Amino acid sequence: MIPPLAPNLLLTLAVLLKTKSVSISAVMLGVSQPSVSRALAKLREALNDPLLVRSGGGMIRTRRGDELVGRLADWVAATSALLVEKTFDPAGVERRFRVASTDFGVMSVVLPALAALRESAPGIAIDVLPLNHATHRSLAQGDIDIAISGLDHDPSQLHRLHLFRDRFVCVTRPGHPLAGPAEPVPLDAFLAHPHLGLTVSDAELDRVATALGSDGVGRRVAASVPYFGLAPDLLLEGDLVMVVPSRAMDRLARASELAARAAPEALGELDYWLLWHERSHRDPASVWLRQQFREAAARSG
Repeated sequence: MIPPLAPNLLLTLAVLLKTKSVSISAVMLGVSQPSVSRALAKLREALNDPLLVRSGGGMIRTRRGDELVGRLADWVAATSALLVEKTFDPAGVERRFRVASTDFGVMSVVLPALAALRESAPGIAIDVLPLNHATHRSLAQGDIDIAISGLDHDPSQLHRLHLFRDRFVCVTRPGHPLAGPAEPVPLDAFLAHPHLGLTVSDAELDRVATALGSDGVGRRVAASVPYFGLAPDLLLEGDLVMVVPSRAMDRLARASELAARAAPEALGELDYWLLWHERSHRDPASVWLRQQFREAAARSG
C-alpha cells in the first residue's frame, strides 16, 4: 500500500516527470537541486519505482512514470483551477444576501434596486434583518452581509460607501400649528408640541434626541415607534409631530394626506452608508450588489 504523499511532493513529481530533469525542475519550483534530488529519492521509495532513469545524456521516464505523468498534470491543472476566480456573471448566481436595515434603508435603497436586481440576477434573494447596535460584530461573524445605516460607526473597523445625504422634515396632520410655512420650524415651536418618536435599531436610539442634546430638554415624546408603517395613522389621529428624512415622505403610505415642513436646522442632516466587513470586501457577488444599491440610491434621490 502506497503511503499518502504530501501535496508538495506530488507537485515535485509532476514537474520532474514533465521536465525529466532535476536541474530544470529546481528552477521551475524555486528550490535547490539537492532539495529536488531528496524529494525524488522519497518518491522512488514511496512508489517503489525509479520513475526516472538515466539514458544517454539525460533521463527518461519508466513505465510507471509514463502512467503517472498525465494524471499528475490533470491534478495540477484541477488544483490550480480552485484558486482561479471565475468571471462573475450575476445571471448565474444563486445566493441569499442578509441585509441589515431600518425600513427607511429599505425604502430608499433596497426598494429602488429591487426591479433591476430581479432582472439581472434572478437567483439572488435579499433577506432584510433588523439593524442592531452591534453592526461590526454581526458583519464580522457573517450574520449579515451588508448593513444600510445612518448611525455613527467606526470607519477603522468597517468598509463603507456613502450613499446620500438627506435633510429632515417635520411631518404633521394638515392644519397642525407647525404646518404651512416653507421656512424651517423654529426650535422653540418644535419643542412646544408633543412628538411621535422614531427609534432606530435594538438600542432604541432616537436621532432627534441625539442631535439636539441639551437643546432638546423639555421635548415631549407622546409615543414612539421603530418604523414608519403606522406613522401616518398616528399623526392624522393626533396632534403629534414626527421628524423623518425627506426621502421617506416619498414612500410613506398616505403621504398625500400629511403636511411636511423643513425641520429645525439644529437637527442637521443625515448621511446614509453601506457598511461591510473585510471578509466580503473582495467577494465579486458582494461587490456587484453594493454597486447596485449605490446606483439605485443615486437614481431615487
